[in-house]
Amino acid sequence: MPKDTIKLISAEGFEFIVDYKAACVSATIKQMLSSEGTFTETETGEIKLQEISTPILETICQYFHYKIRYQNSVTKSIPEFKLAPEIALELLKAANYLDC
Repeated sequence: MPKDTIKLISAEGFEFIVDYKAACVSATIKQMLSSEGTFTETETGEIKLQEISTPILETICQYFHYKIRYQNSVTKSIPEFKLAPEIALELLKAANYLDC
């Protein structure tokens, strides 16, 4: 796997290939990938997120790219990142774990 991307794997085993910079929006993922030593995540570029379901991880990956795209924007018309209300609690738990 190229070093500029990483693979995030959901609880169900679904794999998301994400830009490294986008994934590092998450302080937890950034720490996993930049820790000193020979950790599996650093070596393989894969992170298994056993507690995060596929739909939630998909939304989180979308948010990573949204954040990268708009974080330094000078425009005042940044579009809202829309969420379905029924996933809000599960998404909040995952975002808290990932520190994003």
